[in-house]
Amino acid sequence: MHTLSNLPFLTSGTPGIGGRLKQAVEDFIVEEVPAYHPSGAGEHLFLWIEKRGVAAGDLLQHVARTLGISQSNIGAAGMKDKQAVTRQFLSVPAACEPRIGQVESPQIAVLDSTRHGNKLRTGQLRGNRFEIVIRDPADDALKTAGAIAEQIAALGFPNYYGEQRFGHHGATADLGFALLRGEQRAADIPYRRRRFQLKLALSAAQAKLFNTALAERLTDGLLHKVLPGDVMQVAASRGPFVAEDAAVEQVRFDGGETLITGPLFGPKMKSPSGAVADRERGLLEKSGLDAAAFTQFRQLTSGTRRPYIVRPEELQLEPTPVGIRFRFQLPAGVYATTLLREFMKPTHDLPDA
Repeated sequence: MHTLSNLPFLTSGTPGIGGRLKQAVEDFIVEEVPAYHPSGAGEHLFLWIEKRGVAAGDLLQHVARTLGISQSNIGAAGMKDKQAVTRQFLSVPAACEPRIGQVESPQIAVLDSTRHGNKLRTGQLRGNRFEIVIRDPADDALKTAGAIAEQIAALGFPNYYGEQRFGHHGATADLGFALLRGEQRAADIPYRRRRFQLKLALSAAQAKLFNTALAERLTDGLLHKVLPGDVMQVAASRGPFVAEDAAVEQVRFDGGETLITGPLFGPKMKSPSGAVADRERGLLEKSGLDAAAFTQFRQLTSGTRRPYIVRPEELQLEPTPVGIRFRFQLPAGVYATTLLREFMKPTHDLPDA
């Protein structure tokens, strides 16, 4: 099943607070934490934009239309949710500067604009800062949430991919697996959407395999245990290396200096060794795959490693008249719902976030 609700919780010993997400646009506020700030000079203009209840694709279409440019001329570090108040940078050619006021609408505001030398690229992002309200939680929810927050501060939380990665009822991931197994051909996808759909489907399959590897590690009580052959990541530099002396690396991991990583399979992925390699090979076999399957789409499934756990920064909780407000910061690529599900313990899938 391609659903988070079937995956194990790290804080399973503490009951959830229940509640509801995204009942109003203002319940979900997300602000980019940029990798760098614009320099003030150059041929590109960085727009600090706030949107309310606008889908990411609709924002790009609106900016392109009002400025009279192609969407390919717009740079963005990441896409942001529709059912939310979001703040992010977009870059446009500096020649658009006299027309920037035309971007403004009742749902879109340009809060600032600054020149820079380079176009903004996908992934040029440190992370995202969130302010999220969970409405109508269970009785005594603040106390329960506080207990969960203490566990997460000490242990982090499982870095699962969110539901939106897999498509409606997992259809996008299913297509990815069919392509990797040779059950479906790229040529079967309509040409105009082929490259986009291929990339989406194959990355969804990679993400599903990662979620499964993470869930198995958690279920086996090994999420915080360094095994010989684990691929570790230096927290500061993100540099990967293979653990040879597990006892030595356990001390570094416990101190937050390194992270244990899981597989996003592909020919450029750094491979583990020993029993860890056996676990990952077995995961592929259960899915009807082997490592060679990812070489078919080498450019789209190059492969990498992803940390199994994340420790949120600046996690704060406060009561509101309708529930509890959560404030926290997460690295780029980490889903807010994977943190909030530890608090809510939902039996159904949460809205995308």
